[in-house]
Amino acid sequence: MQFDVTFPNIACSLLSVDAMDISGEQHYDIRHDIIKKRLDLLGNVIDSRQGGIGVPKIERPLQRHGGRLDHNETYCGSCYGAEMSDHDCCNSCEEVREAYTRKGWGITNPDMIDQCKREGFLQKIKDEEGEGCNIHGFLEVNKVAGSIHFTPGKSFHHANFHIYDVSFQREYNISHHINKLSFGKEFPGVVNPLDGVQWMQEASSGMYQYFIKVVPTIYTHITGYKIHSNQFSVTEHFVEGNVYPKPLPGVLLVYDFSPIKVIFTEENSSLLHFLTNFCAIIGGVFTVAGILDAIFYHGHRAIKKKMELGKLG
Repeated sequence: MQFDVTFPNIACSLLSVDAMDISGEQHYDIRHDIIKKRLDLLGNVIDSRQGGIGVPKIERPLQRHGGRLDHNETYCGSCYGAEMSDHDCCNSCEEVREAYTRKGWGITNPDMIDQCKREGFLQKIKDEEGEGCNIHGFLEVNKVAGSIHFTPGKSFHHANFHIYDVSFQREYNISHHINKLSFGKEFPGVVNPLDGVQWMQEASSGMYQYFIKVVPTIYTHITGYKIHSNQFSVTEHFVEGNVYPKPLPGVLLVYDFSPIKVIFTEENSSLLHFLTNFCAIIGGVFTVAGILDAIFYHGHRAIKKKMELGKLG
C-alpha cells in the first residue's frame, strides 16, 4: 500500500500511523518506510525526516532509584509512579507516556520528567504549533480485512485494549488531502478514486472513515509481462466526536479484499479478425447510406406528388 496524505492543521510531532488486521497483526506508531514533512501555513515544506530518526543521545540520564548513569551501569529510567512492577523501566519520554496512559493518568507537565526534558518533547510540540504535516510512504498489508489509522496522538495496545494518549490536546482539526493512495503497482488504465480527494472539517473533531473494497487485478502486457496489482472502490463516512462512545480522532482507512479477481490482457488482433471488422464497418456504412437514401428519395417523391396534385386542383 502506498499513501501520501496532507494534514494542514496537525503537527508532525503529533501525527502517527497505526495498522491492524483480522489476522491479529497490530502495529502502532509505524515509522519504517514513512517520511514526514513539516508544512507552514502556506503549505511550504519546512523540514523532512524519517520517523524514528533523531533521538537524542543519552548523556548521564537520571536513574530510577536516584543518581545519574555511570559508564558501567545499565540505564533504567523512572516511570514516575506508573511502574507496574519493581523491574519496570521507562527509558524514554514515550515509555513514560505509555506507562501513564496504562494507569489512566495524564502528563500535565512533561518538563518535570527527565526523559521528556532531555528529549525536548514539549519544546518540539511548541516549535511545531500551527504547522501542518505531509506523511507519505509504504505499508505492507496482508490480503485480509484490516484498517490503517492516521491519528493525532500516540496509541498502543495493552491488555486487549486499544489505548490512545491525547495528554496534550483534546480537539483536533482532521481536515486532510489525499494526494495518493494505491494498493499495489501501477498499470495502464488504473484509476485510484481517492487520488486528489480533499475533506475540510466544519463541525467538531471526530473520525473520518473510508471504507475500501480492494479487487485483486492481473494486467498482462502484450509482451507477456504480468503485473499483479489491485483496484478499489470506496465509500466515506464521518463520525462526529460528540457521540458516545467517543471515536478516536483522525482518518481511518478500513479495507477488505474482494473474492473476485479481474484480469486485463493486451493482445494483437489477427489479420482475419481485422478484415472481418473492416468489412463489417464498410457494410454498416453502406447499409446506413442506403437507408438515408431511401428516406430522402421517398420523401422527395411524396412532396413532388403533392405539389403536382396542388397544381391540378
